[in-house]
Amino acid sequence: MRISFCLAVIILVFNSFSFGQNGFRVVPLGVKGGGDDGNLSAYMVAPNGSNNYVCLDAGTVSHGIAIAISQKAFSVPQDEVLRKYIKAYFISHPHLDHLSGMIINSVDDSTKNVYGFEHCIETIKTHYFNWQSWPNLGNEGAAPALKKYKYNVLVENQSQPIDHTGMSVQAFRLSHSNPYESAAFLIKSGESYLLYFGDTGPDEVEKGTNLENVWRAVTPLVRDKKLKGVFLEVSYPNSQPDRQLYGHLTPAWFMKELGKLENLAGKGQLKNLNVIVTHIKPTGNNEQTIKSQLNGENPLGINLIYPEQGVSINLN
Repeated sequence: MRISFCLAVIILVFNSFSFGQNGFRVVPLGVKGGGDDGNLSAYMVAPNGSNNYVCLDAGTVSHGIAIAISQKAFSVPQDEVLRKYIKAYFISHPHLDHLSGMIINSVDDSTKNVYGFEHCIETIKTHYFNWQSWPNLGNEGAAPALKKYKYNVLVENQSQPIDHTGMSVQAFRLSHSNPYESAAFLIKSGESYLLYFGDTGPDEVEKGTNLENVWRAVTPLVRDKKLKGVFLEVSYPNSQPDRQLYGHLTPAWFMKELGKLENLAGKGQLKNLNVIVTHIKPTGNNEQTIKSQLNGENPLGINLIYPEQGVSINLN
């Protein structure tokens, strides 16, 4: 009887622990789309219950960590979060509002991997870590290469493990004002997935099928309720003309693209899906207008989340 009782307790604890590990913890280090140099795109992501994070884009890093500590997202010193918690950077494209924090903080950082498509890595190597813009902290490029950061060129649609995190990634190409390129990252932890989009224009404007390719890839995950969250940008209000989107989305295009995902997955499949709205440009009353337009036209019933710098988000 006593042995059976103890075994039951062990099973209960194990099941509770396993359930608690489902999903992700997100700490936004920066959420804006340019203009606010202390709050630019950067999202730390780890499996729930873990401190092994990747940083999806890195526009703002150290200042974002300081804000996160003030918001009780972390209880350790700032340099420990930078050097020990962040295991790798994933850079969607090499615009400054998506990587300037990584560059500036690289001297004080620890050894880690930097992931991106070949054009992104080549731009970082050639134009930033070149001893003219900044010391070469990479493992390739202008001599001497200090080898703090190791470049990892991603292969589209190919899943690969992320060292020291227990997670894996599958990358997709996006069009950011054709012919310029961006990336989407599908992060997996156990049976949970998270989809992060860098800057992207709608397929109809960009004259391609990049977003459709991503939607098709994640359709089974939506049906199986394994996709815990989608990070998708909205940079301009609906009044922005298509010819002046410059590879970005409006609320109308945002909902239209997600509508394509629902068409693939089935009616009602996106209801309550967590969608984190990223990259709102902080000019004029853009933010207020964009939120009003998104909240006012949400036929899919998605759970719209507007991230705040330093405030953690749990995606279960």
